Amino acid sequence: MTGKVAIVTGAARGIGLATTKNFCADGWSVAMVDNDEPELQTASEEVGSSGDVIALPYDVSVPEQVDRIFKSVSDQWGRVDALVNNAGVADFRPLQDTGFDTWRRVFANNLDAVFLCSQAATPWLAKSAGAIVNIASISGLRASTLRVAYGTSKAAVMHLTKQQAAELGEHNIRVNCIAPGPVKTKLSMAVHSEEIINAYHDAIPLNRYGSEQEIANVICFLCSEKASYVSGQIVAVDGGFESTGIGLPALRG
Repeated sequence: MTGKVAIVTGAARGIGLATTKNFCADGWSVAMVDNDEPELQTASEEVGSSGDVIALPYDVSVPEQVDRIFKSVSDQWGRVDALVNNAGVADFRPLQDTGFDTWRRVFANNLDAVFLCSQAATPWLAKSAGAIVNIASISGLRASTLRVAYGTSKAAVMHLTKQQAAELGEHNIRVNCIAPGPVKTKLSMAVHSEEIINAYHDAIPLNRYGSEQEIANVICFLCSEKASYVSGQIVAVDGGFESTGIGLPALRG
């Protein structure tokens, strides 16, 4: 073990779980945080067979529960070296069908949680000269239909990242943001039609979806000493998608 400790939110599945496994493979201890307690328990048991992890079933959009996360990590390891703000929700619907309750739920999970966890982590990360990686989305860089709440919340995460980097740099805390493009997950494959899959392949210069592992690789790099002079950056991990056009006909129809 390296003695280093990471907190990964939204760790029960997908990018969060892949990131947890990467950290463990590199000898880190990991606090896996997710509000889906059954799924988190299953995931932590899977990872725990080969890594040092604890499962914390808390809601990162609730201040009191965020406090409990850091109390648990303090009791377990007494330090924090990296925070990965990965937890979030996706909601895709037209502007006129997006009620204010939906808007607030998306922002609570995608933006408020990043603010709360980062604020709570700052005193710990200042001691370890640690790093924060916020997970946004390519939808925060390029507008598309059905993403008025989701895309706007992710754009806000990107600006929050820059604010954090500007202020926390004097404490030797680096803050960066990942903007994943289309990622091949069980959920995306379940909801994307064949037409949408083909359209994405046509629009992405690398002609494919990314993988959870490819996103996790960049997250862990940004938390490592190899990225010791990288801060305030928005890194699109998207196969070149952001460099191309303005949307997909299959989604605009």
